[in-house]
Amino acid sequence: MVQDVTLIESTGAATVAGPDRPLRRNKDFLLLWSGASMSFLAARVTGVAYPLIALWHVGSPLAMSVVSTAALLPLLLVQLPAGALVDRWDRRRLMLMCEAGRLAVVGSVALALAAGCMTVAHLSAAAFVEASLAVFYRLAERGAVRNIVHPAHLSAALAQNEARGRAAGLLGQPGGVLLQSAARWLPFGFGALGYLISALSLLLIRRDFQQERPVRTSGNRMTVEVAEGMRWLWRQRFLRAALGYVAGTNVLFQMLALALILRIKEAGLPSATLAVVVGIGGAGGLGGALAGGRIQRWMRQRTLIIGGAVAWAVLIGAMGFTSGPVPLGALYAGTGFVGAVFNVAAAVYQIRTTPDALQGRVAATAGLIGSGTNALGSCAAGVLLAAWGAQATVRAIATAMAVLALCAVLAPALKGEITDDRNDTGD
Repeated sequence: MVQDVTLIESTGAATVAGPDRPLRRNKDFLLLWSGASMSFLAARVTGVAYPLIALWHVGSPLAMSVVSTAALLPLLLVQLPAGALVDRWDRRRLMLMCEAGRLAVVGSVALALAAGCMTVAHLSAAAFVEASLAVFYRLAERGAVRNIVHPAHLSAALAQNEARGRAAGLLGQPGGVLLQSAARWLPFGFGALGYLISALSLLLIRRDFQQERPVRTSGNRMTVEVAEGMRWLWRQRFLRAALGYVAGTNVLFQMLALALILRIKEAGLPSATLAVVVGIGGAGGLGGALAGGRIQRWMRQRTLIIGGAVAWAVLIGAMGFTSGPVPLGALYAGTGFVGAVFNVAAAVYQIRTTPDALQGRVAATAGLIGSGTNALGSCAAGVLLAAWGAQATVRAIATAMAVLALCAVLAPALKGEITDDRNDTGD
């Protein structure tokens, strides 16, 4: 594993500009970052619109759960084959195909809504396809980053990527709420525009998105390639344990997201109120992303895991005792700050310790373990919200988070992380 990190340093330094060149002057990174920013913003806008349309315009919490589950199923069903294909195919070309496909899908939803002929089946299918293409795009973009930045800039680059995602949530989630309040088709029209801009930016990047790869013969089976990535990850004891913890927290946060929507509705507030909550919450996530690079260098992963779980349990527990949009938003901001810091630290650790040829498969396997159970969270949320209501469900989520924090404290495998004393630059 230490040898893998050394390999990253030596191969990466041969293909990108040296550390004396600031990251802000890396044109290819700026193009990739800005194009992906539009792609993430488009996905956030359409992502929040799917369950809102199902709940407010179909009038059924069950319909909301069905559409949300369809959008989350790709995290369970698509991750592993996507990881293998990302390691097989040209990353830039694959990302272009994803953007073209997502443009067509969200465009079909916009047209159907404008014509007044939208169905839950169409909405669910579109959410599934768009999310599936997003899995491919995210894996390819994540693997491309270290090939266009110097290893000394990797931590700063990934922190900026996390900040980009949080900023997309800060703008996209309330933006999606407001756009669908004005006209149901508008979030998806905006999404189509965002994917178009993202595709155009990819065409302007000159640097390759991957290192030279061995020629694969027709005998290379996808199952063998997927298994190779899984075996590598299985041998990393710390990553295994950390991903189990992440899987549990992701289930709870998926439940929390739907509970907050219903909490606003139960309080008799208009749907636009949700924009206030997610807007304030997004600001906390953006702050955590901007601080994540520095915090990642100061604290060990185990400390972040345990401290984050305790903080989440306290913050979510407080949500169970308030329904005001500003207090809910402030508490949501706290959860977002902690989550953003953890995401930066986890991304740096995984990318640095994984060989380039395995980036797609390892990231896909990690994504499957960490986020593949999100659909379970959506299904469970539908059942619990229908039976208990939003307030009791939020309190149950806080209790479960406290249990996860205790498990993290007791897990011996979380003491086995590999430390990295390199000083990244933040330029």
